[in-house]
Amino acid sequence: MLQTNFSLENRTAIVTGATGLLGRQHSIALAAAGANVIAVDLCFEQCESLAAEISETFRTRSSAFCANITKPESIELLRDEALRRYGAIDILVNNAAVDDVFRESAEDSHFESYRLESWQRCIETNLTGTFVCSQVIGSKMASRGTGSIINIASTYGIVAPDQSIYRRPDGTQSFYKSAAYSTSKAGVLALTRYLAAYWGSAGVRVNALSPGGVENMQEEYFIENYSARTPMRRMAKPDDYCGAIVFLASDASRYMTGANLVVDGGWTIW
Repeated sequence: MLQTNFSLENRTAIVTGATGLLGRQHSIALAAAGANVIAVDLCFEQCESLAAEISETFRTRSSAFCANITKPESIELLRDEALRRYGAIDILVNNAAVDDVFRESAEDSHFESYRLESWQRCIETNLTGTFVCSQVIGSKMASRGTGSIINIASTYGIVAPDQSIYRRPDGTQSFYKSAAYSTSKAGVLALTRYLAAYWGSAGVRVNALSPGGVENMQEEYFIENYSARTPMRRMAKPDDYCGAIVFLASDASRYMTGANLVVDGGWTIW
């Protein structure tokens, strides 16, 4: 008899970058499946608000924590508090990340003038932060013999950015997707494979989710350019990844590790 279990009841999940556009949806999806969610971000008040909303809506024991994912001591405090409160950590979603926004000088987005500080900030948050959280929290999972780590990567970790989608209707272009973002997300995929092999015998599954672009009040020309480049002819909605997160977190994917689940409306098939 085929049994597919998507339930996360009595499991505890940590979601980093929980108050962001996708982090919020990841947290809600896990709670809806029954998990107690620890919402982690830099602003405690926002995390607390999200955790309260989740607990009230889904009757879970969700909570908030303020942490800097690039600082091992900060994540160690998170780990210890999670274990004190819940007894175990079953799921880790490494979602926290930064992306470039160029408000002062759009020329800074050009590769030729891209600042080293911007490169280092992106790599430190997106890749080093994933490493730190996986090391500190994943080690406890391995010692316990079970756990699921989900690293949020990107289509731009698989293929190079199509810079033409940032071109305005008049032919001008001031923004270019950075090399740092693509490189950091490609690194996340490599780290995913490494950890899946390293912890496979310890019962810890490590997979990646590579989402496509999400519609979020961008300029109309960009939405049109992106949608035209996608077989499904639209950008993602923020909740389009909820099913994938629950799948990777649950026993429904129990024989899956080291994989990259691509949910991008077909972007990477061309």
